[in-house]
Amino acid sequence: MASTSDIRKGLCIRYSNDIYKIIEFLHVKPGKGPAFVRTKLKSVTTGKVVDNTFSAGHKIEDVRVETHKYQFLYQDGEFYHFMHVDDYTQIRLIESALDMPQLLKEGEVLTVLINTEDNLPLSTEMPATVVLEITHTEPGVKGNTATNATKPATVETGAEVNVPLFINEGDKIRIETEKGTYKERIKE
Repeated sequence: MASTSDIRKGLCIRYSNDIYKIIEFLHVKPGKGPAFVRTKLKSVTTGKVVDNTFSAGHKIEDVRVETHKYQFLYQDGEFYHFMHVDDYTQIRLIESALDMPQLLKEGEVLTVLINTEDNLPLSTEMPATVVLEITHTEPGVKGNTATNATKPATVETGAEVNVPLFINEGDKIRIETEKGTYKERIKE
């Protein structure tokens, strides 16, 4: 059993007869009244996101998890197939268990959270950034750079990202996976 002081991003807890992963939290100490923790929870089985507030000192049932590195192999329909990097065993996950499936490129290595009670995969954690190639974008208009103007671009996985005007097709860019936003251009 854990309490609200143990709440952190990525913690898996048992709540409302399901297992949820904490994706956001905020400890609040109002001037009047007791402290509480405002959380955003994502169900690892359905992908549904719910908001919940725990009062200070509330007991929560945490789920023991192990982390393993898995390489993304391919996708067929709603399932994504992964291979363990050490023992080459394969697992498949439903799309809702993934954080940012639209940024997932074949060969990418992720961290998979596995429930120690039944050895079932719960969810994945993407690397902080991924490098992807631009497959389609409109050319930037010269002289249109007075402000931080952006344009939509499609990357090799099919995801659409807003990029600065100087980015062209064929450029490789680094994308922050947490927000799905452009970070920088990769020079080769």
